[in-house]
Amino acid sequence: MTMALVLHRADGAPVSTAFRRAAFGKDDPFARHREIAWEGPGSMSAGRTSFIGELEVASYPHIETIVVVEGELTLTAAGAAPLVVGPQAGVVIGCGTSLHIQAASRVRFVFCAAACEKPTRRGLFPLHADANFKPSATLPAEVLLSPSPECRSDNVFIDDGAQYNAGAWDSTPYHRIVRPHRVNEFMHLLAGSVRFAARDGSVLSAGTGDALFVPQGAPIGWESSDRVAKFYVVQSVQA
Repeated sequence: MTMALVLHRADGAPVSTAFRRAAFGKDDPFARHREIAWEGPGSMSAGRTSFIGELEVASYPHIETIVVVEGELTLTAAGAAPLVVGPQAGVVIGCGTSLHIQAASRVRFVFCAAACEKPTRRGLFPLHADANFKPSATLPAEVLLSPSPECRSDNVFIDDGAQYNAGAWDSTPYHRIVRPHRVNEFMHLLAGSVRFAARDGSVLSAGTGDALFVPQGAPIGWESSDRVAKFYVVQSVQA
């Protein structure tokens, strides 16, 4: 199984990930612009998009987290002030949101989207690097190869029906064994760097500004030597 898919490198370096041009569902507003790297159980998709122009969406057809890597994207939900999302910032779009989308010049973003049959949270939920972090659970001792880290999180968006959680997270350094990943996880690193290990001994390095997707069940380890912060999306699916 694929260990991790790199969606974007902050330094502009090409990635080996294979993308395919495809819509995420029949009503995808970014159907002509989306490049999908992964789509799997739980109707989740991750990839990248390049867009310029304007879109009017009466009801956003799925849940989507967007993190801008270049340019600016202006999103205006019905009855709300415009939200301008620039580099190193993101937003979660709730399913069913009435939305105007505008990019006056080319904008590039990475995304993680999921189908949603019964929307529970409509609107826009911003993601910021200066998140309102609160202490959260650390890792179990049996998977650690280092002292337990101190972890914090800011859970911005939860939709139980889609098993879709998004927000920001940070941690002190730690080293973890290679094990099957417990969830589908999208991550965009805001600070620090991580070495992701595979069972064959290969290592994938990622740093600030890089974006990745790790499928549930992928065998992967973690090693960091400084504080790591990230935007995340996680989804648990049936095995």
